[in-house]
Amino acid sequence: MIRCKGNVLYTGITTDVARRLGEHQAGKGAKFLRGKAPLELVSQQEVGSHSDALKLEINIKKLNKTEKEKLIADELDMIC
Repeated sequence: MIRCKGNVLYTGITTDVARRLGEHQAGKGAKFLRGKAPLELVSQQEVGSHSDALKLEINIKKLNKTEKEKLIADELDMIC
């Protein structure tokens, strides 16, 4: 997930997170993110297949903002 201007969260999938974030920051990624800098990667998950990634993306997009923020916070707690 990427946090952008206005504290909006964007969810997408890719095989190369660093490359895709760079594309978004250069304005060459999703139209949704153009003009919404600064962009900050706040969450990422590795899954087994493209199909699994699509299913996870759909499930995350169904969450409300509070649930997404909790998902991010829980992920940070696991790291720390």
